[in-house]
Amino acid sequence: MSPMIVAVVAFLLDLLIGDPRSKFHPVALMGKLISFFEKHLLRAEDKPLKKVLKGGALVYAVLIIVMGIGVAIELLTREIPNHAAQIFIQALVLCFMISPKSLAKEGYGIYFFLEHDELDYARKKVSWIVGRDTENLNEAEVTRATVETVSENTVDGVISPLFFFAIGGIPLAMFYRAANTMDSMIGYKSNKYFFFGQIAARLDDILNYIPARITGLLFVMSAFILQLDYKNAFAMMRRDAKKHPSPNGGWAEATVAGALNVRLGGTNYYFGEPHFRAYMGEPNESLEASHILGSIRLMYTATILFLIISYIIRDYL
Repeated sequence: MSPMIVAVVAFLLDLLIGDPRSKFHPVALMGKLISFFEKHLLRAEDKPLKKVLKGGALVYAVLIIVMGIGVAIELLTREIPNHAAQIFIQALVLCFMISPKSLAKEGYGIYFFLEHDELDYARKKVSWIVGRDTENLNEAEVTRATVETVSENTVDGVISPLFFFAIGGIPLAMFYRAANTMDSMIGYKSNKYFFFGQIAARLDDILNYIPARITGLLFVMSAFILQLDYKNAFAMMRRDAKKHPSPNGGWAEATVAGALNVRLGGTNYYFGEPHFRAYMGEPNESLEASHILGSIRLMYTATILFLIISYIIRDYL
């Protein structure tokens, strides 16, 4: 069974069913498992080193359990005599590990409100996908927040899980998704999680290192296909990717900024406090709602390119 055929079917399933919100969704179940261990391990009175070690124990336990389930799924599906059923079951599991349609759906919703001059609704909707304060954002800032989110999440919501599936099947795809979920839940630099979530945060950075750079190159190729500014995309990737506070986020954001000829980054407010993030790209065009559509097209094109290239590498080289 070709792994990349499974990946293609998973992508098509995502286009059809998206990422259904359910307490039985595999990622939601991962979240419950993480919360269970956090409840029993995290103690505010613990010393920093103890918090780091306990956080590491959480990471180890969650990854062992999730990867074990992934191995069991892969082994059980191999026992199914019907080849099409094997592909479908594995594709269904992988479908829950990726989220291109969910990313696109959120972007389209914000674009719709901006195009219909419903700025308050757009602010509310963008608050669901970003951590910054959104109540005072203008149209350009709502657009910036959305483009940044679609760009950066193309890495951890699409390319990274597909990358790990390509090299290690369902077990590694689930391993990655569990690691990424732990980072999103406990990988904060807050007083509560600064030490406890350090290993989860570092692991997520390590896992996304190669996929993030692949995504940047895929965005350059996508810009060429979509007749966007691919030369500027490559130039901004080289110039600005390392300016991002994350070691990986800039490879997607800077490249998309270049492709769309806009500038991302700037001042964000968190609980009323301003935090400046380095600029990426040049403001050759003013940010407007249509750039959200551009980022979504880039995301889908990059995903399809990854599937095609991975299929060629795995099956023909």
